[in-house]
Amino acid sequence: MTLTPHLIRVRTIALILAISGYLLSFFHRVAPAAIASDLAATFHIGAASLGVLAATYFYVYTVMQIPTGVLADTLGPRMLLTLGGLVAGTGSLLFGLASNFEMAICGRTFVGLGVSVVFIAMLKLIAVWFEESRFATLTGVAMFLGNSGSVIAGAPLAWAAQAAGWRSVFVVVGVLSLLIGVVSWFFVKDSPLIASGQSQPRNDSVKSTSWTAGLLTVLRNPVTWPGFFFNFGIAGTFFSFAGLWAVPYLTQSVGYSRVVASNHVSVYFIGFAIGSILIGRISDRIGRRKPLLLGGAVLYCMSWLVWILVENLTPMITYPMFALMGLVTSCFTLSWACAKEVNPPTLSGMATSVVNAGMFLGAAIAQPLVGWVMDRYWDGTLSNGVRIYARSDYKAGLLLLFGLSAAGLLIGFFIKETYCRNQWGESVEIKSN
Repeated sequence: MTLTPHLIRVRTIALILAISGYLLSFFHRVAPAAIASDLAATFHIGAASLGVLAATYFYVYTVMQIPTGVLADTLGPRMLLTLGGLVAGTGSLLFGLASNFEMAICGRTFVGLGVSVVFIAMLKLIAVWFEESRFATLTGVAMFLGNSGSVIAGAPLAWAAQAAGWRSVFVVVGVLSLLIGVVSWFFVKDSPLIASGQSQPRNDSVKSTSWTAGLLTVLRNPVTWPGFFFNFGIAGTFFSFAGLWAVPYLTQSVGYSRVVASNHVSVYFIGFAIGSILIGRISDRIGRRKPLLLGGAVLYCMSWLVWILVENLTPMITYPMFALMGLVTSCFTLSWACAKEVNPPTLSGMATSVVNAGMFLGAAIAQPLVGWVMDRYWDGTLSNGVRIYARSDYKAGLLLLFGLSAAGLLIGFFIKETYCRNQWGESVEIKSN
């Protein structure tokens, strides 16, 4: 349907609120990296426990991905953004006020639960309100804007943690999440028809009586799954490193200050944000998905070898490498478009949520596993009650991340080329195009 100026305003407001919630979800995703030493000292924990605390976000996020896809296609984005903001805000307040490790875990769990619905709700809004040919481009723009949350969770968070304390930061973020949730209830509309006061036709949405059949359709589709495992290896290791281990690695292994190390995380996500907005636009322009997806994955896997093999790391090397890794890792964002384009259009929420779950499952497993590997090699060195790990300890963890990313790359060759159009109803076979 043709959108009137009123509907365009409604669409813009809804997308701004969704992106705002997504910004905060990215902040929570990578914030532990900048305050890792603070968390370790506050709760008296080692690398493995620190990994569990950070990964709790990803545990909940992973479990919620498929239910979120179902809810996006049944309840709609408005309800998800409202409830998500309220739950995430409560969790952030709880985390910021935590008096012990268990309370911090509880707060982090609520944060993960609340923000887990935001991204799929945002994709659903884009799928419903915009033309299919603009999906990858608009997803990239939303990723670019949302990634500012990751940039804020780098150097600015490190500075704020030193100036006002990390607890105050999470209390403020919690209040902002609550506000986004409340405002979303009044201003987000699930579709142009609803916004214009019309009822949604039965064949334009997935009804509660048929969502199980829809989910089974997505799960039984063989070309849905390569994107899931690709994200497990590529995106999972990306967020495992950027979301927790990058700052400790640069401070303890390379010798940078916490602010300088956090600057690298900001650069990492600036590169990722730029890559996200470019790769979707280029993909839509050339009408292909796989060349960009696989090319980025190859460069990403090769990047790990620098951290593993190069001994004398300097800012002249580390800053460009973090920017490059962020830039090329954006290739995984095309997996959402691929998943949407090999499944029924009305199941776009479920399709994108399934492949998205791979990313968070990968991070949920990799973050504590890296910590466990490092604890196995730790020689017992402590500084102010915080464990200090040698470069060899970190290299063992980085080798694990390299192996997982290489496995994701190999599986990427089985992702179906969709040529930027929905192919449901056509032959969908697993083959390399």
